[in-house]
Amino acid sequence: MFISFEGIDGSGKGTQIQLFTQYLERKGIECVTVHEPGSTNVGEMIRQLLLNKNLKIDPKAELFLFLASRAQLVNEVIVPALRKGKVVVSDRFIDSSVAYQGAGRDIGIEAVENLNRFATSGIKPDITFYLDIKPETAFIRKKLADRMEMNGINFLKRVRESYLTLASKEPNRIIIVNAEMDIQTIHAEIVKFFEEFVKQKNYWNILEKIQSK
Repeated sequence: MFISFEGIDGSGKGTQIQLFTQYLERKGIECVTVHEPGSTNVGEMIRQLLLNKNLKIDPKAELFLFLASRAQLVNEVIVPALRKGKVVVSDRFIDSSVAYQGAGRDIGIEAVENLNRFATSGIKPDITFYLDIKPETAFIRKKLADRMEMNGINFLKRVRESYLTLASKEPNRIIIVNAEMDIQTIHAEIVKFFEEFVKQKNYWNILEKIQSK
């Protein structure tokens, strides 16, 4: 199973991913955690470029850098892990490019979606947890902005609206979670949906471990 977490910076993705992977470990479910951009040697080099505040990167160049990192990640880590029957948990994936570059940078949703399909060979997460938070709240939480977050509230509003539009188009994959609730309540909601999804889709190897512990 392939699971991604999405949301603007300050939404609490990192905390929720940590809690969720700890939950999987307690259940004896083998998982691989990755982050975008990064989690490969190539990806980490690209990450340093993308997060550098001193670089002025053209929006299209920015998009292609993310796609290059994603293509490497899919082929080097994600596909091999899935073939071994592991659960892959990713901090960001295809939806980030649609929201940030497609809408935020105004490159165009359709163009980014087409390029995503090419870069990933059509691979999509089985579940995407989108942690929804107002940009104003996110700015209060996040004290230091990286290069991606230096575009202001209006940029993040466009990003958030794009995420919500994506969720409305794919409600069976993208699950909206209110990220303004307390940490444990958010975690409980994520676990509840995950367990319901496993039962519904009959992931027997995971289902047995969930029910036995």
